[in-house]
Amino acid sequence: MRATPFERSDSPACRAVAEHWPATVGGLEPRVTAVQSQGVAAWGEPPVVARCGKAAPGPTTDPCIDVSGVDWVATELEDGTMFTTYGRDPALEVLVPSEHGTAPLLLPAFEQAARQVPQTAGRCVAASDAGG
Repeated sequence: MRATPFERSDSPACRAVAEHWPATVGGLEPRVTAVQSQGVAAWGEPPVVARCGKAAPGPTTDPCIDVSGVDWVATELEDGTMFTTYGRDPALEVLVPSEHGTAPLLLPAFEQAARQVPQTAGRCVAASDAGG
């Protein structure tokens, strides 16, 4: 999984996010990234990669889950899962390789970082809330 910074990776919002990157993620230790951006961080091998500065996702059919009050859109990839904060701009993306098992269990580690960007653009809507 690549760790290329997003264009807004070093914006003031993402610098605030970077100050709250977790010390560990599911017991995985931080690792040095090859990019010079505070808005990109990684843990473990293969690395769990977090990047700030992504454009906020719009409506999607991908699953949207609430983890400790932070909404995440889950997108399955060939080699893992991509989680993107929903309703926050800039968005935070977390790439979890499939080797790390149940990927959503790693998301609570990113709660404080994600909360640095205010929830301003809506929330996940549960199927029961949508009348379905």
